[in-house]
Amino acid sequence: MKPTLTPAADTNAEHEAMRQLPMTQRSLGKEHLLNSLQMADFVSDGFLRFDELIPKDLCEQLMEELNAGLYGPYETEGAQWDEIWPEPLAAGKIFRLPAVRGIIESLVGPHPRYDHHCPHMRKGPDNGHQGLHQDAEIDPRSSGFDIQISLFPHDIGPDMGGTLFVPGSHFRKVHVSTIGRYQNVLGQVQTVCKAGTIVFWHTDLWHAGRANRTDSKRYMFKLRLNPMVRQLKLWNTDDLADPETMKQVVPILRRSQPWMGVENRIEMMNRVKLWREITGDPTFDLNMYWTRTGNTPGQGYTPLPG
Repeated sequence: MKPTLTPAADTNAEHEAMRQLPMTQRSLGKEHLLNSLQMADFVSDGFLRFDELIPKDLCEQLMEELNAGLYGPYETEGAQWDEIWPEPLAAGKIFRLPAVRGIIESLVGPHPRYDHHCPHMRKGPDNGHQGLHQDAEIDPRSSGFDIQISLFPHDIGPDMGGTLFVPGSHFRKVHVSTIGRYQNVLGQVQTVCKAGTIVFWHTDLWHAGRANRTDSKRYMFKLRLNPMVRQLKLWNTDDLADPETMKQVVPILRRSQPWMGVENRIEMMNRVKLWREITGDPTFDLNMYWTRTGNTPGQGYTPLPG
């Protein structure tokens, strides 16, 4: 029997409740939002890392609550983000810090939908590596993306097996763990950091946990959020029209990764497509890749101004 997809349960009531929220109403000032160069980094690499962003007292409170079993994985999936983890829970305090919320709003907008979370706690010493994978299932969307957030509440040394990411892999959609046979990929980055470091990443980014070869328990708290608005100019775009900014954006979007080899051009085209989508600028291009391939004069194509 061929596998089939089971239709999701009727969530019309939940969707209607979400529609009633002022989705585009900002709760923060522009000073807390990402800028255009940071967004270009996200488009290019698939993640943004902020070292020691979370205060240590909140990190310690979170670990105490994790040890007490207060955060069951996947609980209340699909709930309204603003209602998750009320006071005095540390997770609520952390993810609603203005510095954190500003990054969230820049990527998925105000009032995103809570997808799920999962506490990752790994005792050492062990030699077991998690296979390289993308989370959940193949994402069929041609536009839009979810984000995941990885919080490291304590120092992660090189022997603790912090999460490994493959920069720039977020456009390579695969079936979950079919890439698990790849033990190492050129350019991979394993997380080594201080307490309070937090990584915001495109949910299709290839990643894996590594073996914890220490005698300590390793903690990582992961959260997934869904956008509920079109992801168009959600960050602080005051610098977007500045020619000097765009001079810096272009080399960021051209940036190659060691694993790409001769396929770097394909990845540049993928980045251009996403940049056009989030900026609303259909004329942006690199090396005329999309301008050239979209040139169909018989269908009324209008050349870009010189």
